[in-house]
Amino acid sequence: MFKIFSGIALCSALMLVSCSKKTDEKEEAAVYPITNPIKKDTILTKEYVAQIKSVKNIELRAQEKGFLQKVFVDEGQYVHQGQVLFQIMPQIYQAEYLKAKAEVAQAQIELQNASTLSKNNVVSPQERAMAKAKLDGANAEMRLAQLHLSFTSVRAPFSGIINRLPLKIGSLIDEGDLLTTLSDNSGIFAYFNVAEPEYINYMTHSSENQQTPVSLMMANGEKFPENGYVQTVEGEFDNETGNIAFRAKFPNSKNILRNNQTGKIQMAVPLTGAIIIPQKATYEIQDKTYVFVIDKNGVAKSREVKIGNELPDIYIISSGLTENDKILLDGVQKVKDDQKLKVKFEKPSDVFRNLKYKAN
Repeated sequence: MFKIFSGIALCSALMLVSCSKKTDEKEEAAVYPITNPIKKDTILTKEYVAQIKSVKNIELRAQEKGFLQKVFVDEGQYVHQGQVLFQIMPQIYQAEYLKAKAEVAQAQIELQNASTLSKNNVVSPQERAMAKAKLDGANAEMRLAQLHLSFTSVRAPFSGIINRLPLKIGSLIDEGDLLTTLSDNSGIFAYFNVAEPEYINYMTHSSENQQTPVSLMMANGEKFPENGYVQTVEGEFDNETGNIAFRAKFPNSKNILRNNQTGKIQMAVPLTGAIIIPQKATYEIQDKTYVFVIDKNGVAKSREVKIGNELPDIYIISSGLTENDKILLDGVQKVKDDQKLKVKFEKPSDVFRNLKYKAN
């Protein structure tokens, strides 16, 4: 009985050794594809968080104090330039205007009399000049009173949409109190921040990008139906973030966008001499990305790379590789560091043409 079990154990051991040997031979016989990164000028579509502003957005404040007598508009209402929005009780300013107007009439009579007497040498020319000065002063007082009276009717300085109305009829208001805000949403500005390297690329290609087109993704994930363009760039970088603000302008014919909305700008950013590799050639360890670089002896060496940008199936590498390096294309999960491999070189043009899957 012991001999039988011993024989079975021996056979099992031989089978395991044989299987292991065949597996090792199979692994040793495996041919791994390698390729070069591609270095080329390309265009990358990038997204930037954007703050949306109306082309015109102002606060309407009282220029005179008094009781709010009338409110002619409602929140969210569209108003036209010059339309009366609020009426502050005008009686006091009306009385002041009428008084100033009467003083002008009186000064005109005095000047007329002084002019007649001066011609007849009854009074001196100086007295006529004093009468003229009095009339000029009265006219100035009347114009000032008329201006104060006009301030009691608050009008829209441009066409737009009325915002919140914090004060109601009968409220006692003081000079400078906020009555509402007014927004012209016929067009909108989208402000977004761009990093210094991307700004340099943009300015390097400025001759081509005078009217750089951009699109806007709204907060609901849908694309805004009208395209815009980069209109201007701020004069200096933010010391804390290292970014600089761009401003794009969009038409808003359907009045979809409003002041202080958010969205994402999509802009084509030119990249000069970008190093591009397939995503499937990379692997990650503790939030770091690596590739296997194959030396002239076919030995795989792991190397950390920095990913600058990502496109479907490919990574744009910011540091860690050159176009002369040979990298492992497939089997990154099977290969170990310093392992000698049997490799087959594949042209980068063929590799990138046939890309279908992202790295696993």
